Amino acid sequence: MLSRIADSLFWLNRYMERAESLLRIVKTNYTLSLDKRLENEIPLWKYTLELFAPGNDSQAALFEDDMESALYKLMLDPDNTNSLRVIITKARENARGVQDNITKEVWEHVNQLYHLINYPAVTDNLTEFNTFQTIETLTRHILLYVGVTDNTMPRGLGWSFMNLGRYIERCLLTIEMTDKQYGMIYYDLKDQRDIIYWKHLLLSMSGFELHLKNYRSVDYNQNVLHQVLFNHDFIRSVIYSMAHIQNYLNDITGENNRPENNSLIKSLNRVYSKVSYADFETLNNTSLPLYLSDLKSGMLDFSKRLEQIFFSYS
Repeated sequence: MLSRIADSLFWLNRYMERAESLLRIVKTNYTLSLDKRLENEIPLWKYTLELFAPGNDSQAALFEDDMESALYKLMLDPDNTNSLRVIITKARENARGVQDNITKEVWEHVNQLYHLINYPAVTDNLTEFNTFQTIETLTRHILLYVGVTDNTMPRGLGWSFMNLGRYIERCLLTIEMTDKQYGMIYYDLKDQRDIIYWKHLLLSMSGFELHLKNYRSVDYNQNVLHQVLFNHDFIRSVIYSMAHIQNYLNDITGENNRPENNSLIKSLNRVYSKVSYADFETLNNTSLPLYLSDLKSGMLDFSKRLEQIFFSYS
């Protein structure tokens, strides 16, 4: 497979995973903004803008009481490189360049989503009574993309590159979101917060229902941390994502015998072992921020190595 093709497939799925996560958080914010108790505990829009519109933190704080401006910044702003419109545009550009390597259904769905987010009425709908319906429609189309790719793409090398992009993006977002919310309580796991405080993080990862069904104690600080980092059954946990990254990396390196493969595999195994063999009981307000920072830097280093080896980045 040409490096250009592998690069586009990797970033197509990475951008679509980012779009799905953004929409899930925006939908959660919009819903929970009606709950004044939670709104007072967590600066919902500031939190999200710091993740998806990094830059001026003081500007992000100003948007906290201006939902319309926050929605525009996150969803439609062409100057925000992580707005939904920009992300979908980048995904479409990558899909258009590899139409021979994706199915007709995948291309048509990405193209349809691009036209949907650029439809002129979307701007008005986000500032009127149709806000929730518009967010819900976009979310449904993103989820349909996941189903279309899963049911139509052949399980070859291209599929492996696509899923590496998906799970690397998912893993990094989980780490960043976890770091943000635990940072709000200064990583103090003994500063007990009730389930209402953690509802935003769990809903943003589609993990609230799983949490209620599987964690019985009221030590929510510890339980939520275990779920998002170490729960093998939670599809957005760090360990779940890393296990899938390892599987797809093995597929790729097995079909591409390169001298750099060994160092790339070791790079992933180093960060994976920090999760697989972590002593959960030792995480506290001192060790947790360092631990999350190490995980993030390790994944970024692995992703950079992968891109340099297979996509011929300088």
